[in-house]
Amino acid sequence: MAAEAQGSELVKVVVLLAAGVVAVPIFKRIGLGSVLGYLAAGLLIGPFGLGFFTDSQAILHVAELGVVMFLFIIGLEMRPSHLWSLRREIFGLGTAQIALCSLAMTGVGLTFGLPLMVAFIGAMGFVLTSTAIVMQILGERSDLALPRGQRIVSILLFEDLLIVPLLALVALMAPPEANPSAAAHSRWADIGIALASLATLLAAGIWLLNPLFRVLAAAKAREVMTAAALLVVLGAALLMQIGGLSMAMGAFLAGVLLSESTFRHQLEADIEPFRGILLGLFFLSVGMSLNLTVVAANWPMIVGGVLALMLVKSLCIYIVARLMKSCHTEALDRAVLMAQGGEFAFVLFSAAANARLIDAAVSANLTAIVVLSMALTPLAIIALRKFSPKMALSLEGVDEPNDLSGSVLLIGFGRFGQVVSQSLLARGVEVAIIDTDVEMIESAQTFGFKVYYGDGTRLDVLRASGAGNAQLIAICIDDRAAATVTAQLIRHEFPQARLLARSFDREHALELVHAGVDLQVRETFESAMRFGEAALVELGVSADDAAEVVADIRRRDAERFELELVGGVRAGVSLLYGNMQQTPLIAPKPRSKQPREDEEHAPGISA
Repeated sequence: MAAEAQGSELVKVVVLLAAGVVAVPIFKRIGLGSVLGYLAAGLLIGPFGLGFFTDSQAILHVAELGVVMFLFIIGLEMRPSHLWSLRREIFGLGTAQIALCSLAMTGVGLTFGLPLMVAFIGAMGFVLTSTAIVMQILGERSDLALPRGQRIVSILLFEDLLIVPLLALVALMAPPEANPSAAAHSRWADIGIALASLATLLAAGIWLLNPLFRVLAAAKAREVMTAAALLVVLGAALLMQIGGLSMAMGAFLAGVLLSESTFRHQLEADIEPFRGILLGLFFLSVGMSLNLTVVAANWPMIVGGVLALMLVKSLCIYIVARLMKSCHTEALDRAVLMAQGGEFAFVLFSAAANARLIDAAVSANLTAIVVLSMALTPLAIIALRKFSPKMALSLEGVDEPNDLSGSVLLIGFGRFGQVVSQSLLARGVEVAIIDTDVEMIESAQTFGFKVYYGDGTRLDVLRASGAGNAQLIAICIDDRAAATVTAQLIRHEFPQARLLARSFDREHALELVHAGVDLQVRETFESAMRFGEAALVELGVSADDAAEVVADIRRRDAERFELELVGGVRAGVSLLYGNMQQTPLIAPKPRSKQPREDEEHAPGISA
């Protein structure tokens, strides 16, 4: 019997893993994202699908640890000074958004005929955005470190803090018969326990964690370091739960306290695999918890509630974002991304049902509305990306060129352009720089570079940037089509300037030469040549011989390039590779034993 029970549990584990492994790649391949893949897989294997699982809530409780670990990793990236710099977004932006959304969505609940208390609880549950879904999408888009991503993270942190007073409010509103011992139990004691838990976590983070990891690192036991990382995350979450606070908030604070630790990167590497698996399990369990029976029985109210609440919440978020000086693009993206309810709504609805503020049927309906909103969010993001018109870019805090002057006009200030500019600036050359990446321009300003917003494919922008007076124009953009168009335009309109350009590959280099550039450099060619020369030296070739080999390859490449310009591609290839098997570069090492047959006939390294 025990073996049968273990086999049954193993089947469930295999089904969970198979569902994620199969569904997520399919959904990502068709452009629907991993979150929707997990949700659909959970619905398929859950109690209202194939029925492999009957208790989705049990899985959800375990899977919430994925959200906890995700917040810990986010906390590792949030140094206290950086977190303090976000205080306006956390408390100002977060408060404004939550206040407006809660009022508007309470009105939606009243419109649907719900009592005021039920409408308020439903609205507050929907206000709490899904941290897991939003963080996952931001991570997939690489937006977490960007200013717009940081503002969204700030709002999510404030919402995580909000769950604590909301649960306290539910307890205060509960009728006396719901909890007869409530009168005897001092609420001041609850507040004291919460503060003590928070103080304990802060003290441990400041005085205990770093010495602990230093001792464990000296022991050189990798598995113990991994266990310690899990202990920190789960211990912080448990401590906050004991204090009646959010587990995710406890893990986040632990991450912040360790953000300046020398062990930060090791901790992140140890936690990341567990975070990924548990977060996927969380989305699977949310999909399982969608009660199709409830949806079928009350579909007009549930569908109407989902659409109304998502629309109203999106509108409120957009209004607050615009009032807080966000551009239209960012405000619309935030409104769609945060339009759903979140996982903390399940906690709030469960507490309200236990306190007899809402009945079981209403709780099931509200839960279905939240789950459906979570499932619709990835689809809404895709629709926004595909069907919305291209919106104007915000140039807040960014200057556009206007009658600039300089000996050199540098177009593009990415990694390539930044390196190029150093040599010019080091010699005191006057350089005017333009780029189209607003976030990079803002970042460059913090390091003392003045970069103007400008598109090099536009003649009016080139004139305003001083191209008519420049001695030299350098095209350093990472867009082969735009680079070619810019080169053609400059050569035609500003013939006085020497024209240098970054090329993507050999084919692009040919395009640029035909466009009239005076010099083109393939972005990886020279670095690869230096790398190859260093490799030869490391293998025992003398520095002079290695330099001679590289010079010979560079000469052959240049000759081949000249032949390609006049159409002699085949001859050029023959010239480059025709004599590559004549001279061995590395003398064979003496052997102490008879070589094997495969060694004896193995080809040597030659040029």
